[in-house]
Amino acid sequence: MRVVDYNNYNLANQNSYCSLQKKCDRPSFQAHYQEERQESSPAVKTLVSAGLLQAFAMFLQKASQWCGNKLMQGKEFTTKENIIKTAKSMVDNNKLDVYVDLIDENNINKYPAHLHEALGPVARGENAFYADNLKLAVAPKNKPSLILHELGHAINASKGKFLRFLQKSRGYVAAVPTALVLLNSAFKREDNKPNFIERNAGLIGFSAFLPTIIEEGLASLRGLKAAKGTLGKTVNLAPLKRNYFFAWLTYVIAGLGLGVAAKQSFIENK
Repeated sequence: MRVVDYNNYNLANQNSYCSLQKKCDRPSFQAHYQEERQESSPAVKTLVSAGLLQAFAMFLQKASQWCGNKLMQGKEFTTKENIIKTAKSMVDNNKLDVYVDLIDENNINKYPAHLHEALGPVARGENAFYADNLKLAVAPKNKPSLILHELGHAINASKGKFLRFLQKSRGYVAAVPTALVLLNSAFKREDNKPNFIERNAGLIGFSAFLPTIIEEGLASLRGLKAAKGTLGKTVNLAPLKRNYFFAWLTYVIAGLGLGVAAKQSFIENK
């Protein structure tokens, strides 16, 4: 068994500490330490920022899935017959040139094979859409109330260039992060500080998705207005409002996701 002489042990440690302290007090050591600290700080900050953004992106993905599930699990606000009646009034009152259909596995085969990839999720009750180039609005047969929202898109497309621009803008948003990186080269830096685009990449990315968020909300409002105007007080619109709210939230989340992607593009290019 070894016995430690703590008096001598403490004295030795004190001497070592004093020697180290004298060494650290030297100007050359302090300058070297400050230099290393300055070099490592941006790298650590970048790593932490990248980790936080990735964690937030994963959270947004989960949140979008949750909202989507809530939408598809929501109850229908009225009968299929009432929904078809409302859809017909939307088409007639707005003089829409659009084919409207409710899809399931039993009637998907009446469409050309090249459309089956797009119509498959609709037939399974997972999606609904309006395609302006096809003049086609479809929704799942087991979730017919979604067709009113899709006809809202058809009305938006028929109401002038501005609303059509809002609708078409979603086709370009995926290119926003790359476009910002390319555009960034045109902005000057001062003292190696982040410039305007680098500082605001997340906000710019989200703003690029705002036209889609606005147009989606407007399509839902048109569907709600048509249901109220056609069916009056005979139905409770609360379930429809709830479902459309969760659907709209998925687009808000997608906008936040685009902002995160825009910010990440600058971190990855450092």
